[in-house]
Amino acid sequence: MTDPRQPATSPGTDPADIEHRAAIAEALGKEVWPADKATLVAKAQESNAQDRVLADLNRLPAGTEFTNVQEVAEALGIHTEQQRF
Repeated sequence: MTDPRQPATSPGTDPADIEHRAAIAEALGKEVWPADKATLVAKAQESNAQDRVLADLNRLPAGTEFTNVQEVAEALGIHTEQQRF
């Protein structure tokens, strides 16, 4: 049974995943896309992103271009709202 005090989340997600992805999205903004790892890390540094966000972005594969934060989250193994288990 779901806790009525907790917001609903899609299957395969939890509030921590949503907050984590939101922190990445906030650090990167909307104007950076499409972007590769180096561009994303530079933008996050410019935005004074949290250490966790910078560490995550540094784990991204080099040579891959990302078109949105969902692709970044998937590459990092963060469950997103559209994944189903």
